[in-house]
Amino acid sequence: MTDADFSEVASLAYQHTGIVLAEHKKDMVYGRIARRIRHHKLSSFRQYLDFFKSNTESELSDFINALTTNLTSFFREPHHFNFLQQHWLPKQKSISSSKRRLRIWSAGCSIGQEVYSIAMSLRAAGLPSGWDCKLLATDLDSNVLDTGRRGIYPDSAVAGLPSDILSRFFDRKTNSTVQVKPALQEMVFFKRLNLLEPWPMSGPFDVIFCRNVVIYFDKQTQRNLFDRYADILSTDGHLFIGHSENLHGITQRFESLGQTIYRKIR
Repeated sequence: MTDADFSEVASLAYQHTGIVLAEHKKDMVYGRIARRIRHHKLSSFRQYLDFFKSNTESELSDFINALTTNLTSFFREPHHFNFLQQHWLPKQKSISSSKRRLRIWSAGCSIGQEVYSIAMSLRAAGLPSGWDCKLLATDLDSNVLDTGRRGIYPDSAVAGLPSDILSRFFDRKTNSTVQVKPALQEMVFFKRLNLLEPWPMSGPFDVIFCRNVVIYFDKQTQRNLFDRYADILSTDGHLFIGHSENLHGITQRFESLGQTIYRKIR
């Protein structure tokens, strides 16, 4: 992979996803695009880039899937789920009529563990049975979305979860896998979405999780994205971002509640 090859891959990644691939990502890019080269029985990065230009529509999804990182786990950054369970949902219940509409979006949902953690937190907090609660889970990577829809995970993914959570929200699938129970799966809708493209949903959302996603974007892309989040959030909507991210110098439309939890103010 020449420097020119890497620059072209980085340019294509930015053009189609907004992801910024810095110089230190060269080894990662090499390993991941090399798999696509082998898959198509090509012999060089130049050949692959030429192939991509001629077959962009059919290859784009696999190109994106190869470059995106999908590190996730159940109840990752647990303070966010504690906030939902101990503060946010009780407040909704205190100001609500008997039937309430709740919409939550997990943007960059990976294989679904985040959005199912949200659903489990709401159920554990006593989500009223009559409420209309739907969770949208989106990601660039079509492969991880398929995993999320199936809701089947290896035992290693649920190791360490409390026994009451396991028994309440998971069924044994095989000797080494579990599956999210249907009642939880029915709350979640998985859709492929490029955050930089037009969004088909109109909102409003009460909560948006966008954690460890914007670290791949440049500052202007972040500004545009957080503006769009603010536009689609309800008046008192909440935004959750990753532990290494912040909104300082990016937007003034949110106030910090601490622990990378934000509330929309305008």
